[in-house]
Amino acid sequence: MQDDLTTLKDDMTAFVEGHGMQRFHGYVQAEEVPSVAWDAGENPDSWKDFVELAKAAGATFLTMNSFTLSAQDVDWIVERLRNSHFTDDDELDEAKWLRAYIGRTGFVQLGWVHQGVVFNYELATEGHERYQRLMEMAEEFGGMTFDETDQEE
Repeated sequence: MQDDLTTLKDDMTAFVEGHGMQRFHGYVQAEEVPSVAWDAGENPDSWKDFVELAKAAGATFLTMNSFTLSAQDVDWIVERLRNSHFTDDDELDEAKWLRAYIGRTGFVQLGWVHQGVVFNYELATEGHERYQRLMEMAEEFGGMTFDETDQEE
């Protein structure tokens, strides 16, 4: 599996535009609308079939979204986990390890709508999946701290 999808994202942009279609820069929250996820199987180029199917179905544009990890993203997670009483050293080390992915595109999503259903193609790297897990942990536990004055002795 690739650990940087920047080249793939650029290829997708060129392929979509080469088919005379437009790109709408937006993220589809698949769990909030009727949607179908594309099953790429073992074919790493199946996204091309996805785009060609969209064109054949009459779609004039596709939604396109990507995520590139920034230093601020990592710093925020590290700081939140560092200040949480629920984080262990391994999780904090894993968050710091995310620095190796700064500047890399870890997620891409293509989508199109047909008869009220959103069809989605998504690809994420292992680094992005780690980022997502740690981000959720930081959001959930990062704000929970013990107030020393309220604890019984």
